[in-house]
Amino acid sequence: MDAKHALCQAAMMLALAGAGAAAELAAPHSATASYDVFRNGWRVAVVSETFEAKDGAYRIVSESRAVGLLALLEKHTLRFVSSGALTPSGLRPQHFEGKRSDSDSRQVRADFDWEAGQLTIVHDGRTEAFALPPGTQDRISSMYQFMFLSREKLQRIEFPMTNGRKLDHYLYTIRPGGDLETRLGRMATLHLVKQHRADESGAEIWLAPQYRFLPVRLLIQEEDGTRYEQVITRLEIKGP
Repeated sequence: MDAKHALCQAAMMLALAGAGAAAELAAPHSATASYDVFRNGWRVAVVSETFEAKDGAYRIVSESRAVGLLALLEKHTLRFVSSGALTPSGLRPQHFEGKRSDSDSRQVRADFDWEAGQLTIVHDGRTEAFALPPGTQDRISSMYQFMFLSREKLQRIEFPMTNGRKLDHYLYTIRPGGDLETRLGRMATLHLVKQHRADESGAEIWLAPQYRFLPVRLLIQEEDGTRYEQVITRLEIKGP
């Protein structure tokens, strides 16, 4: 590593540490975001999300709408909702659900009983119960939990997460993200890389410290080589 690169990397980590400390203070009152979704380079969907925090509680709604040829097959909007409590360590989900319509046979649901230490998930007509590990997130809340990053977690991030079908353990390591060109302009990022086995899908997330560590790019590569990319097109944050 040359001296210039080392200095840039050190400056990046100092900036991230400062932003991480600020993120611990409080959640924003609200955040709205929009993303374009690409499959192997082709734009196939748009995602709109809203985050709201009030009176010690939060609610996140994420809606995905197919575009182009895919819209001829998927006419219903895919809607995910996560709700729960705000705690000193971040988001504590209580309910999660995902569906295209009330009659959607693929709909999923997860209920978090923190007092009993039990996670109940409902999918494909089945109900399953699991022990509920501390810090468990759902598919949507996990993307907003990054707002509560502490300095100690800038090198390694671990958390259990449910998508309403199963409960998995996720481990991300951090790489210097460099600058990312977006519709919002050029921005510094923090690059998270999921650690996974060869037979599992890979995932990478780019977070923007200047936007409270919210994701501005996501990349998923399936075992068969299919690539899904989600890129920010709009982001507005209100509150402290």
